[in-house]
Amino acid sequence: MRSIASFMGVLVLRFDDSLDTVLGADMATPFGAQSAWRQLTDLVGRGRAADVAEAVTRLRSIRAMVPAPVRSASARSVAFAAPPAALVRLFGEDEPSIAAPVLSTAILDADDWLAMIPELPAASRSLLRHRRDLPARAVRALDSYGAADFALPQPDTRVDVSVELELELVTLAPVAPVAANDPAPVDPTGPFAIAELVARLDAYQRDHGDLNTPPRKLDDAPAIPAEHFCFETDASGTIRWVDGVPREPLIGMMLGAGPVRVDGVVSGAFRRRAPIANARLVVAGQSAASGDWQVSATPAFDTINGRFTGYRGVARRPRMDERAEPVRGARPAAEAFRALVHELRTPTNAISGFAEMIEAQVLGPAPDVYRERAAAIRGNTRELLDAIEDVDTAARLDQNALMLRPGVIAIAPMLSRAAADLEPLMRLRGAVVDLDRGPAGLGVAGDEIAVTRIVNRLLSLVISASTAGERLTVRAMQEGDTMALAIDRPRAFAALPGDALFALDSEDQGEGAILLGAGFALRLARRLAVELGGGLAIGEDCLTLRLPAALDHDVGQLSSN
Repeated sequence: MRSIASFMGVLVLRFDDSLDTVLGADMATPFGAQSAWRQLTDLVGRGRAADVAEAVTRLRSIRAMVPAPVRSASARSVAFAAPPAALVRLFGEDEPSIAAPVLSTAILDADDWLAMIPELPAASRSLLRHRRDLPARAVRALDSYGAADFALPQPDTRVDVSVELELELVTLAPVAPVAANDPAPVDPTGPFAIAELVARLDAYQRDHGDLNTPPRKLDDAPAIPAEHFCFETDASGTIRWVDGVPREPLIGMMLGAGPVRVDGVVSGAFRRRAPIANARLVVAGQSAASGDWQVSATPAFDTINGRFTGYRGVARRPRMDERAEPVRGARPAAEAFRALVHELRTPTNAISGFAEMIEAQVLGPAPDVYRERAAAIRGNTRELLDAIEDVDTAARLDQNALMLRPGVIAIAPMLSRAAADLEPLMRLRGAVVDLDRGPAGLGVAGDEIAVTRIVNRLLSLVISASTAGERLTVRAMQEGDTMALAIDRPRAFAALPGDALFALDSEDQGEGAILLGAGFALRLARRLAVELGGGLAIGEDCLTLRLPAALDHDVGQLSSN
């Protein structure tokens, strides 16, 4: 009859949650005591008990009959339900693993904490010291215990040597064999699973607002990329712990799925439960954890049954030589170009100087054939020095280190000097250049060396691309505050519309062509013109160089470092 009454009492507990019904149930059996414990803690913890003191007294009387796992599950289920002070004190008197969920989340008044703290064991007071939201009076009460709570218990050294200790061997029940490489089974059942889920949802809504509201907008500031991080996975390959980078992009992600991609090294090692060494991992997104990583990890196994439990590893950013894809935009720095220019200019000047000495017979008479070869060498070295100067100018432009000295350059004399310098090239190509020097007094405001270099490069470009008998016209004119120099395009450029001329670096334009290519010369001329405050336009019939005209007002410095 008693077992039937107990069973009926359990049935009443399932369908009637009133406090009188629970207190009237049979608690003499272990099963009845566990059921009553669960019901009473749920009623008191959620504020549905009329007489909290009587309920807590009954809980304290049956606590010894309830196993620790059941008490721990009850503590977790009411942790976020705002339990009263009496129930918090009841759990606080228990073992640390049972008291921790309630003591770490309970919200009480200062008076309740002051009344409870002296009755709690030292381990529970240590748990409260980790909280940062306790009232100031409660914190002072915890601090008043001083070093007494931190002292380790001393063993009892009073041993009666006359007493013989008898050791009883306990035979443990055999452990059921489990396959070493099988993941640990997960028990989906548990006491008050629905109530615990509801409590967690209530806590989330309390901390983060209503679930129907849109998520908070993240900061648009770019995250600073991290250089390394540590991680752990479970037996399924899902990342469960991360240190060194933000947790959000990685926690809960499975290796090889979603935004966390891995190579075949990780997949093969995971199947064999083998170590991973320098495998490739790519994290998508814009966080500090995104980008390429080199991963090394070791498998972890349970020490009791040898079951595979996951991986523990580290990730670091790959070095330049470890990247599989080509690095875009990698080119020698401007400092390297300038160092190369210095190394080339010195021997080239020496060669040109010795050739000039042979041609002028400074060291004594020389055969005509030697003098002709010396003249050819001097011409070639002059072209090489011009190319070296162009490279140096381009490198200085990249470093914003080009010095331009303000001045006024007369157009007519400059065009005459350029034509005289290029006369051997015109005879070689068989072309004729007509110069229109513009109105008298027309000048350019800017650096004389830079302006002369632009004009010489453009004239040399069109003459070297011309054919025998072709006539080109160079016209200088003034357009408001600008000096415009229009140079006819040779017939060889007719098939290259617009900016296609800037891609002539590898084109072979025959003897007398510019050493570094027509495209390089055009790009350099355009950059210098922009630096001087003008520009270079590519038209259908002519190339038009525009530079600031020399006016009556003062001209300031146009570029500096």
